[in-house]
Amino acid sequence: METTVSKKSSKPGIDYKLIDCDVHQTLTSYEDLKPYMPRVWWDRLKEPDGTFPSLVWRPIPLSRRDASPGNGIPPGADPEFAQRQLLDQYNISHGILTGSLLTISTHNNPDYAAAVASAFNDYTLDNWIPKDDRWLASIVIATQDPDLAAKEIDRLGSHPRVCQVVFSPASSQPFGQRRFNPIFEAAVRNNLVVALHSGGEGEGINYPPISAVGQPTTNLERHNILPIHQMSQLNSIVCEGVFERYPTLKVVCVEGGLGWLPHLMWRMDKNYIAMRKEVPWLKRKPSEYILDHYRFTTQPIEEPEKFEELVQMLKLMRAEKTVMFATDYPHWDNDDPKFVLNRLPEELRRRIACENAAELYQLKGNEN
Repeated sequence: METTVSKKSSKPGIDYKLIDCDVHQTLTSYEDLKPYMPRVWWDRLKEPDGTFPSLVWRPIPLSRRDASPGNGIPPGADPEFAQRQLLDQYNISHGILTGSLLTISTHNNPDYAAAVASAFNDYTLDNWIPKDDRWLASIVIATQDPDLAAKEIDRLGSHPRVCQVVFSPASSQPFGQRRFNPIFEAAVRNNLVVALHSGGEGEGINYPPISAVGQPTTNLERHNILPIHQMSQLNSIVCEGVFERYPTLKVVCVEGGLGWLPHLMWRMDKNYIAMRKEVPWLKRKPSEYILDHYRFTTQPIEEPEKFEELVQMLKLMRAEKTVMFATDYPHWDNDDPKFVLNRLPEELRRRIACENAAELYQLKGNEN
């Protein structure tokens, strides 16, 4: 996918262009999906939350109240309001839409889940993409049936404003296993990035629960350990040889944190030296595959008391190559670009703000 950024004037306090790699667009209601779905599924959409399973983890609002334009419209459901509040305010040249239905992969019915994913994708392309040339779309897929997911990728993969495939790292099996090959094959076939966006962990058919030792008691406990699923999928994708099978594939860890990566790379490399006979298909150290093929978004970035320790962590994970900026708009814990980026060293700031994403998504116009 190749597109050109629009020219926008800089805002006070932000002296560089931005690419936001995680913007959550949503529906005004599930009724919005009906024109894009077979009638056989309409009754399910009338049920609470479209009959998607959900654990009781949300004692705080998921989204910022000020991200709603009013009149009962949910935060993130009005593309023109999001344009003004996010893109215009922060000089964002591209906002990559990651959706709000990532938990479709938790549903027990793969056909219903696939139908919802297709409908949501069509809704996005009809109602968001035409409103501003800075919006880019992700193809949301349900992973229960990899063949159906691959068909959805092929259906929309050639759209000029689609830049990636997105799904949750929550699953009942690791994604490096062969049954998921059709998803990666379709992404490569369509020259699309694969994004694993946290969400749905421990819900519906996705077992085990969020914690490896059972369900935590509070949302605080859950939130602290959300990266476990991202770590598990990265471990599987690398060790199962996905990048040897698909050498052009790129994967983005979205909303999964950053601080765990250096530790995991060190551990994987150490164990690879002693146990490499188990994975004869790997030609390089695990960390080399990660640094070449994996990218990570900033939100929710860890915040140590000493800022220089964050910079050190970013350097350990080669952030000048691997890290991309994201706000997670309009969620309650979204990040302000002025706070996240302006304190970084210059050699990291522009790479993270825009250049890494521009290279990954083949976006022209973000070189300066």
